[in-house]
Amino acid sequence: MYPLLILFSASLLGIMIMIGRKFVLLKNGHVLTKEEEILLESPFLKECRRFTVKNVKKYGQVSLVVILRFYIRSMNSLKNKYEKIKIGVKNIAKKRNDGHLPEKIEVSKFLKIISEYKRKIREIKHQIKKEEEKENL
Repeated sequence: MYPLLILFSASLLGIMIMIGRKFVLLKNGHVLTKEEEILLESPFLKECRRFTVKNVKKYGQVSLVVILRFYIRSMNSLKNKYEKIKIGVKNIAKKRNDGHLPEKIEVSKFLKIISEYKRKIREIKHQIKKEEEKENL
């Protein structure tokens, strides 16, 4: 809590100093143009900015590669663990049913009809999209 409060106070003080300098210049009747503001920049700041941008790009790309590797490896390991668990569940079911797996229960006729209608609707939608794409070309 305290470090955040200190950082906030320091940034607020810095902003007040920057604005105060501008007010002093305005009060004395001096108005800075863009050319004069550019002259006030030091070469060290330009070098620092260029170095920072270069490093941010480089480390951004490296972090992207690391994140993608971690994601792919974790998904692969989860997939392998899922397969192992699935085999383990089948073995447990086999042991409980005296060495044979239970037969698959037949799906009701109503559910078969509904799934067939859904499949037909999907095919019709796909055909409509194809025809619309042909018309647009």
